[in-house]
Formats: sequence, structure tokens, C-alpha cells
Amino acid sequence: MPIPLVIDTDPGIDDALAILLAVASPEVDLRLVTTVHGNVELERTTENALRVLHLGGRSDVPVAAGARASLVHPQAERAGHVHGAAGLGGVELAPSPAAVDPRPAVVALAELLMSEPEPVTVATIGPLTNLALLLGVYPDAAARIGRLVVMGGSAARGGNVTAAAEFNVWADPEAAQAVFGAGLPTTLVGLDVTLPTVLDEVEIARFADAGPVGAQAAAILQQYLDHARSSYGTTGVVVHDAVALTEAIAPGTLGTVRRDVVVDTTLGAGRGQTLVDRRAVSAAPTAVAVAETVDSPAAVEFLVSRLASLDRPA
Repeated sequence: MPIPLVIDTDPGIDDALAILLAVASPEVDLRLVTTVHGNVELERTTENALRVLHLGGRSDVPVAAGARASLVHPQAERAGHVHGAAGLGGVELAPSPAAVDPRPAVVALAELLMSEPEPVTVATIGPLTNLALLLGVYPDAAARIGRLVVMGGSAARGGNVTAAAEFNVWADPEAAQAVFGAGLPTTLVGLDVTLPTVLDEVEIARFADAGPVGAQAAAILQQYLDHARSSYGTTGVVVHDAVALTEAIAPGTLGTVRRDVVVDTTLGAGRGQTLVDRRAVSAAPTAVAVAETVDSPAAVEFLVSRLASLDRPA
């Protein structure tokens, strides 16, 4: 039976590809998408989630809007310079016929967790505000999460939004600290495995040529490509969130080690840094499975082949 899956997200270019990857994967049953502030404002991330699901032929998946701001300190800046002002690289996807679920994201997630007889995998690919709220308001529901896969942080590669911090954790460090310290069965997919996993123009062309869904996915990526060229002089893009979804869909894709992880919640230069104790494997109940190794060519092939499959007849 497919694994019930929830995606908590802030679309976002790479979030869009991650959602489409889940839609294309028979190993999981996408039951709910919850949205959060992050790359762009909540209203935009919610609309983007609806439109991406519609593009993938899954307008039936409920979308519930969540936290519009971080728990304690306001997020200093959005990421429109990377994702475009509206979040999808300037691409205007067709509106979805579906409306937003009237329930707050935390309520929708709690009700699903409490009613689902099978363990539910939750993949968080944005700031962790919604998950921290779930822990605080519905701890019994949070305890029913079968597996939590988090795109965030970095064990050894520094940050991508500051010298120390990765964007999703930096956007709400207090929430990330609450989640990492909760003892949930958590896998942390950080920059250590996402940065080496690069999608180049040849591979993008493979799903772009498959049909209209792939062509739209490739168009969304164009702003990412332009940003990579101008900022880093590269011709490929790192699709962080799709790597996390790959691990959620196919557990064991990434090599993980149980580590103690804390988040810097001070207001200094280290704010949002994930402090991963790599001196020893941890047996602590709050230890996190930190992804440290990846077969990058295999991960890219998984993403490209699945995206191309969206345009094949059922």
C-alpha cells in the first residue's frame, strides 16, 4: 500500500518540483498539502500550491493554509530574488478549480494524523512553523507522525542565506529548535546532500520535451537557472526540496547517521545555524537522522524520470 504523505511547503520553485515528484510517485499517497510563510508570503505560497497540484492533475488533494509568520521574530526577508516575486519564477500557471481547505493547516494535519490508521510521513520543505505549532497545540497528533523528513539545515557546509544558516531553518529558528528537540522520528536533509545534487540543462530538457506538464516544470526552473548563472557561474540548479521528497518517497535513498542537533536561536551572526554534533553517533531519544551521503546521479535520474512520467498516458 502507498505510504500516506503530507507535504508542508512554501512554493517556491524547488517546492513546486517536489510536489510534482510526489504526484508522480506511486509509492506514496499524497493526502494533504499545508502551506507556510517562507519563500514568499503565505497567500502566494497557498495559491502556488493549488496551481502546482492542478498542473499535476491532483486538484483533489486538499490545501490548507498555515502560519503566515514565524513564531517569535519576523523573518528578515523573503526569497523573491531567487524564486520570483510570486514564487514560481514568473510563470503564471492556470488557476485551480479547487478552493483552499477552510481548516487551518495545523487542524487539517492533526485531524489527518488522528484518523489515519497507517503511519503518515510528513515532509516539511519550508520553515518549520506549522510543525512547531502542531507540537504545541496537538501533541497527541504530532506523536502519531510515522516519519518526519525535513529539508533544512547543514551539518558541515555552512549556510546558503547567511554564512551560518540554511534558509528554511533561518526563517524560523525557534520553530526548528522545537521540532528537532521533540523526539519525533526525524530525518534531516540538509545542504550536505542537496548542494552536490545538481540538475543541468540537458536533464531539464528531458522532462521539458515529455509534454505540457514537463514543459511547465522546466519553465518554472528557468529563473533558478538564470539566478545560478548570474550568481554562481553555473549551468545547473540545486533542487533542495526534491532531494528531501526523494528520501520521503524512497526511504534509505540517503545515507544517514543519528546525531544530536540544536539550532542557534540567538540574534547574532549564527542565528539559524544547525549545530550538528558529528563527533559520535547519538543514542539520545531526541537524536535526528542527519543525511550525510547521497548518490547524486541516481537522485537526479529519479527526479527527471518521474517528472517525465507525468506526461505519459495513465
